Amino acid sequence: MASVFITYGSTTGNTEYVAESVQRTLEQSGHEVTLADVADINAADLTKTYDLCCLGCSTWGDDEIELQDDFIPVFEDIENTDLSGKNVVCFGCGDSSYEYYCGAVDAIEEACKKAGASVLADSLKIDGDPRAEQADIDAWAQDLAAKLNA
Repeated sequence: MASVFITYGSTTGNTEYVAESVQRTLEQSGHEVTLADVADINAADLTKTYDLCCLGCSTWGDDEIELQDDFIPVFEDIENTDLSGKNVVCFGCGDSSYEYYCGAVDAIEEACKKAGASVLADSLKIDGDPRAEQADIDAWAQDLAAKLNA
């Protein structure tokens, strides 16, 4: 059984929905999951003894990548956090009609890699309402569970 930390920044509830779906699937696979709103954590929480940290953030903005407001302080602190030896994955919701579709996901993943983390799996990007993408969310989470079991 692996320990997993999931944190998310969600304004409309979509990214929170994805986080809770991933939590449910991982727990059903026998993993211990801690779920936290990113407003209640800091970047140092990513260094705790978790086997995997999942970071979820929605993307805003048309002219540039804008992270969900609560995620910004943690994102800015990631570069000053040693994530060497840590496994991370990123997920988020966005709108593919924007130039930087789910750009926050890419930015967070890149910041984690620069801080020394290893990316365990490809990121999950949800276009629009995550309820319509439940099968993709479940498949992604099941893939994570399998990688944690390997």
